[in-house]
Amino acid sequence: MNTCEIANEGLKNALATALPGVLVILGASGDLTKRLLIPALYNLACDGLLPESFAVIGMARRELDTLGFREQQRQDIAQFHTRRSFEKEPWEWLESRLHYIPGDFSDPEAYTRLRNLVLEVGENSVATGGGTASGNTLLYLAISPEFFETVNNLLDAAGFTNLTGNKRIIVEKPFGKDLASAVTLNRSLLSHWREDEIYRIDHYLGKETVQNLMAFRLANGMFAPLWSAAHIDHIQISATETVGVETRGEYYDKTGVVRDMLQNHLLQMLAFVCMESPESLDPAVVREEKSRLLRSVRLLGFSEAEQDCVRGQYGTGQRGDGLTASGSGKTLGYREEPRVDPLSNTPTYAAFKLHIDNDRWAGMPVYLRSGKSLWKRGTEIVVQFKPQPGGNPEPNLLFFHIQPFQGVEIRILAKRPGPAFLLQRAGMRFDYAETFEATRGTGYEVLLYSALNGDPTLFSRTDFVEDSWRIVQPVLDLWKQTPADNFPNYVAGSWGPLSAHALLARDGRRWHECINRDVLVRSEVFATAPAVLLNNLALAFQPLAVEAGTVIVERGERKSDLYVICRGEVEAIGASGKQLAVIKEGECFGEMAMLYDQPRSATIRSLSPCDLLVLNAADFRRIIEDFPEAEVEFRQIAERRRTTLSP
Repeated sequence: MNTCEIANEGLKNALATALPGVLVILGASGDLTKRLLIPALYNLACDGLLPESFAVIGMARRELDTLGFREQQRQDIAQFHTRRSFEKEPWEWLESRLHYIPGDFSDPEAYTRLRNLVLEVGENSVATGGGTASGNTLLYLAISPEFFETVNNLLDAAGFTNLTGNKRIIVEKPFGKDLASAVTLNRSLLSHWREDEIYRIDHYLGKETVQNLMAFRLANGMFAPLWSAAHIDHIQISATETVGVETRGEYYDKTGVVRDMLQNHLLQMLAFVCMESPESLDPAVVREEKSRLLRSVRLLGFSEAEQDCVRGQYGTGQRGDGLTASGSGKTLGYREEPRVDPLSNTPTYAAFKLHIDNDRWAGMPVYLRSGKSLWKRGTEIVVQFKPQPGGNPEPNLLFFHIQPFQGVEIRILAKRPGPAFLLQRAGMRFDYAETFEATRGTGYEVLLYSALNGDPTLFSRTDFVEDSWRIVQPVLDLWKQTPADNFPNYVAGSWGPLSAHALLARDGRRWHECINRDVLVRSEVFATAPAVLLNNLALAFQPLAVEAGTVIVERGERKSDLYVICRGEVEAIGASGKQLAVIKEGECFGEMAMLYDQPRSATIRSLSPCDLLVLNAADFRRIIEDFPEAEVEFRQIAERRRTTLSP
């Protein structure tokens, strides 16, 4: 099947109402239900995608009846809905289909009562506006994984596995804590349910831009000939957060970043980006290609894991976006967070270098990284193409922006306006929000819709889960045997540990920090700059991370780059070795040598670990030529600096 046929196949069932069914939420009094599941169902109702014969039954320990449950959800939806404005009629429609039964997860009688209610509600759904909803039962385990085995045993004992019609069990992550526990959990599930009845959910796959990875590859044939190691230098997949663990310390200290992010979310995205193009959109075909891809990932031995995997833990610092409850921007180090062991070796940052041993990707590395308390929030996939032999060494880049900005961006070289043939970086961007009028969702809408329709494409198969654990298990084992002796090793609000930058530098590569306008305006230098200037700067700046005591610029050098400090402090040192000034976060240096075409007037040395944005001389001159107001600003800074540095 060619790409056009695949694209057309995906359009056949567009906007079709989901099949009738009963959704049972075990753990219905928790945060997942009120923050994500009910708002997702409400969005589906607003869009007309839920069938008339539909019902939700919640079960939890909390003593409530159906009316009390509806009242609680009515209050919660007012706070957690994601629509631009609240739509009363769809909510009233959905609320009338909410039911509740209290019950302890270890009480067999509770499951008997639940089964009777499922049958009653399913048959009586005709009275609320349509045919029967029985015959399509979804059991959503919105509970802690420690209860999975008990709940499945009791569901089976109560007869849920023998219900007539379609039955599906939906399981939330974390799916195991290591390979052995994942295998045990899978065997337990498979002893009660068939593989096609088990829907392991990863909310990342509900994001529109993750699904767009498949659409991008299958529906745009122009990239197909380039999608291999012959044309792609490497791929980076990053998921970074500005927040620390906050109130999740007890959970996170037992989990860490590898289990929380890499084993599931990042390897899911790796599979979508690198799998072979499926012959059709049949769920079995797509899932087989994803699993085949993971089986091709080279497993790491201890020596490879030690060399190609980096870990980190954040210390005290400043939150990257400045958003803290106190308003000061200051944050705790991980070991000072509530319910975290003060001697914890749990990593909050990890970076992996992986290889895929198949014909398409042999010899090309894929770099994964994720971390908390970093400089910005964002999930991005960067595909760096190889430069043309004998051509410009500047590589073309393809960005998939997953969150918070959603879209696709291509960075190329373009001719500058004017008579001379001069090239500069340029970007072509598809912005999801600017192209489509879709209301922001929770990420669960498409997953619940697919589960109702019996479409397992976006859910993980047993072998995929176990293969993903096989990839990360050697790293977990190594790090368990060799506790880190340098934690914390990165400052909150920074780009992460310097060892992560060294991981790529060793290969002659660097992380592509997706710099945007929001990042640049944090600096007082660019706070009032026009959008077009910021867009040019975002394409031109290159990241540089240095440790404390690094000489960044030597006095007398003719090197004339401009530096902006994102995190940390540097000192300017004169000819006598005396400190002339301290340059802090948000400030810049290097503008004097650039503007006055003179040697560096001072040595610049870092006083702390620093994250810097670097603008090379050619780009600086181009930008101030195009934006005279920027030159005025930099000359004012230079004059102030000249006064400060005068003997």
